[in-house]
Amino acid sequence: MSWFPQAALNEGVRKREVFAWAMYDFANSGYTTVVLTAVFNAYFVGVVAGNAEWATLAWTGSLAVSCALVMLTIPTLGAYADLRAAKKRLLAFTTAGCVLSTLALALVGSGDVTFAVIAIILSNSCYAYGESLIAAFLPELARNEALGRVSGWGWSFGYFGGMLSLGLSLAYVLWAQGAGIPAAEFVPVTMLITACVYGGASLVTFAMLKERATPHPTTLTAGGLRASLSRLSETWRNARRYRDFVWLLACTASYQAGIAVVIALAAVYAEQVLGFKQAQTMALVFLVNVASALGAFGFGYLQDHAGHKRALGLTLAGWILMVTLAYLATSAPLFWVAAVIAGLCMGASQSAGRALTGVFAPPRHLAEFYGLWTFAVRLAAIIGPITYGLVTWWTAGNHRLAILSTGMFFVLGLLLLRPVDVARGRRAAQASE
Repeated sequence: MSWFPQAALNEGVRKREVFAWAMYDFANSGYTTVVLTAVFNAYFVGVVAGNAEWATLAWTGSLAVSCALVMLTIPTLGAYADLRAAKKRLLAFTTAGCVLSTLALALVGSGDVTFAVIAIILSNSCYAYGESLIAAFLPELARNEALGRVSGWGWSFGYFGGMLSLGLSLAYVLWAQGAGIPAAEFVPVTMLITACVYGGASLVTFAMLKERATPHPTTLTAGGLRASLSRLSETWRNARRYRDFVWLLACTASYQAGIAVVIALAAVYAEQVLGFKQAQTMALVFLVNVASALGAFGFGYLQDHAGHKRALGLTLAGWILMVTLAYLATSAPLFWVAAVIAGLCMGASQSAGRALTGVFAPPRHLAEFYGLWTFAVRLAAIIGPITYGLVTWWTAGNHRLAILSTGMFFVLGLLLLRPVDVARGRRAAQASE
């Protein structure tokens, strides 16, 4: 039996187009892996902000501002993309924005806090826009009964892109450290590597991925922004019809808050609590990416076989176990075990949420519903890291207590998942058409 059957795809969709779609996950994963998780976050706290008491809060606050900007704009942008059939055009624009602002991070040195904050806000915002827009192509490519595995294909392949950027960066960092080059000189080079991989790999997506949507007749008689706001307002008025999607958004906002902590602060935790060095941290994140790729790929098939809700619930239970182990870890080995569990759950839970959104999204509202999904993810990216930052601030730098507090987000996510009825949500999506 083929692991990548043609039968999983919609009529007229070729496998090479799915590959091109997955290449965008490959392209943008380096940004989260190198910039947000493994390198620049710790560099910002330790070098740019000089390990000031407010450094961790400043980092999480910068991410929060970018997420707030995305939250205010992404639902309307999604509605606009649906009405104008502009997903691919907007994706090209936001990709260029993220690549250029990541290049700007290469210019950041010790004390350049303001410049670093601006570049992070711009790059993280553009990354989030791109993540939403590329996700909206999923239901156009995959059959409903195969959304889980196709989402898993893309998400798992994406982690290899993260590993490529991280592997190249790690090789350079090890050489630089051996040559006595300080972090202020070798970290900027890792930003250049990340931006080049992002920009280069995404060219495959733009060359081969098709925009199958057609402009909505409304755009012929009304302004784009006014029509987009009107369409979004209509969706919110009909929220009761989409109550399972609303429950999913609440669940997503909760568990993604915990994931956002792991992405944004894992390196900080490893260095501050367990004394990891830069090379050790990068190796740890590399291992997490391998586990994430396996989790996304394997759970995609489990999701289609056992059900979206059950598979997502299983990953949330895994997250609770991971937080417990990270809290208990007093030496590297147990923390490495926790990191592997985090990787397996990260790929699985993020891919599952993207696929389940596709189940609940009406065919002519794909970018809009994925925009609302991104709204929930970005809200989580504010709540999670800010909560972690505040706990460390209030407890005079107690990172153990901060990571333990993260577990409540996954517990709440499990509780909010219970009311979700997948079959009812799918019927609502079909009825709206």
